[in-house]
Amino acid sequence: MASSPQLQDRPRVLVVGGGYVGLYVALKLQKKIANAGGIVTVVDPLPYMTYQPFLPEVAGGNIEARHAVVSHRKHLTQTELIQGRVTSIDHANRTAVVAPADGGENFEVPYFDVVVAAGAITRTFPIKGLADKGIGLKTIEEAVALRNGVLERIEAGSLMADPVARARALTFVVVGGGFAGIECITEMEDLARAAVKKNPRIQQEEVRFVLVEAMGRIMPEVTAAQAEWVVEHLRSRGIEVLLNTSLDNAEGSLKLINLPDKTPAQEFEADTLVWTAGVQANPMIRSTDFPLEPRGRVRVLPDLRIAGDEGIVENAWAAGDIAAVPDITGSGLPDGTCVPNAQHALRQSKRLAKNLWASRWDKPLKDYKHKNLGAVAGFGEWKGVANISLIGRIGLKGPLAWLAHRGYHGLAMPTFERKIRVVSGWFWALFLGRDTTQLIDLDNPRGAFVSAATPAPKPAAVPAASPAPRPAAEAARAETKEAVPADSK
Repeated sequence: MASSPQLQDRPRVLVVGGGYVGLYVALKLQKKIANAGGIVTVVDPLPYMTYQPFLPEVAGGNIEARHAVVSHRKHLTQTELIQGRVTSIDHANRTAVVAPADGGENFEVPYFDVVVAAGAITRTFPIKGLADKGIGLKTIEEAVALRNGVLERIEAGSLMADPVARARALTFVVVGGGFAGIECITEMEDLARAAVKKNPRIQQEEVRFVLVEAMGRIMPEVTAAQAEWVVEHLRSRGIEVLLNTSLDNAEGSLKLINLPDKTPAQEFEADTLVWTAGVQANPMIRSTDFPLEPRGRVRVLPDLRIAGDEGIVENAWAAGDIAAVPDITGSGLPDGTCVPNAQHALRQSKRLAKNLWASRWDKPLKDYKHKNLGAVAGFGEWKGVANISLIGRIGLKGPLAWLAHRGYHGLAMPTFERKIRVVSGWFWALFLGRDTTQLIDLDNPRGAFVSAATPAPKPAAVPAASPAPRPAAEAARAETKEAVPADSK
């Protein structure tokens, strides 16, 4: 174990993760803790928080990638920031082990309070070929790669003469019919439609979009009637919706099976495979001494303190997707916990910050209780569905739902600075249209420079020219002349 870097020697509130919960807990506590003589420390491998509801719009080219993230350095000015990953926590000794993002040696960080906010990662299944061919939609990097990949495949496919290769390049598959999957495939379809209009070598009907969902319906957050309308809307745009269908194999061609009997369904080739079929708690929580529930999340009380069968774990807190937060409104998951979404994470973080500060002064803590405001989803420009719970339940679809989607997420985007950047981008897009510019070679940014800086190989030496062969008649005359004796002349 390497010695700790230059960390501040003050009582520390250690925040594990800089996502929704980590960012807001630090924002709400950094000044108070500093004034009390302590320090808030955030550990995250990334230098920013990603607003994940905007990832489909980043993939669709509606939002600039940098505007969908919030810089830790810019906004957490009184917070100690460590770019790395917490690999284990020994709460009995109040220490955490951090692996630096630059690959350096691990080191220990002592703390007084710990807030576990490491979120969730993409949940996958052992499907052959999935890891090699698939891409998720959980990070800003994946969203950018997906956008450029769609544009690249359309451009490349338009030049292909082989009908099999052309069909493979122009087939886009999304697995998962939740909010992320539906918003992803609709934004991709809008992007592809805009790109095809500008390319005379390709027709709209050549581009194929397929949504694969294992359940018998999509989007469980909306009503059954709304879910049926969404399926009809997708199919009206030419998107194939395959319900009760699962991906069985991704090696070579994609092999789909029917559920629940697992009989063969369809088999076809596709260059683009997006996986949005759920999330799971960050596995780092298994390397701690905190109590976990069957799904691998840390157990917490409604006031967001970590607690197990043996009682409350002092000075330990958790919220967000990594925590099994009881939903005392009764509208959560079947196990009685809150749905893992951004709406809950943002609000839990604010309650956690207030409770942690109150605990310092032995003040009463309040339980997390939040009435679900409903659900909103955007399906590309001027299209969407919404289920709003304000005064009763209001169901919207089409342009009004799209406006509700943008209005809610525009307000929910953390920090005023980021709100302005996102909303201004939306405003100009109304006049300038969707940006379909493909950025290439992002995975090899030094390629052009390396090529320019590498000396070209010297040309091969030209062999000495041999005498040109004489015509046959001339050669015969020369031979005859050489054969005549000198005294016969």
